Amino acid sequence: MSGVFLRPARSTDAGKAGAILSAFVDETEWMPRIHTRAEDISHVGAMIDRGWVTIAEKDDRVVGFSARYDAKVHALYVDSAERGQGCGTMLLVAMQEVSDRLSLWTFQANERAQTFYIRHGFTEAERTDGADNDEKLPDIRLEWKRGSR
Repeated sequence: MSGVFLRPARSTDAGKAGAILSAFVDETEWMPRIHTRAEDISHVGAMIDRGWVTIAEKDDRVVGFSARYDAKVHALYVDSAERGQGCGTMLLVAMQEVSDRLSLWTFQANERAQTFYIRHGFTEAERTDGADNDEKLPDIRLEWKRGSR
């Protein structure tokens, strides 16, 4: 993706990355808003403080971010104007390059995410009715292992 580069997140990125997360919730009709926008920023800030977050930047703007700890992907969000242009792939490939395996949860309603992850070698490992997630939405756990493609 031309003009996009990845870097470790700084504490000053929490607002912009949190806004990307909030925008996804606002733009997604099936996604309930259970946290305030301030809580979204705080959540991203906590992940940044733990050293989990990578920022995708283009023209001095935060256009996406991912959060990973060990083999668990906690977040991967891209600004709506940048989706489908390779930013998410850059973030995911960067995580795959430093891991032998990854796992993540996505909602069953998020077919775009499922397609994206499957295209990058993830396979379905488990489905639930959502009783154990905050949103109470049916979800899917996906896994990726190096060399499994």
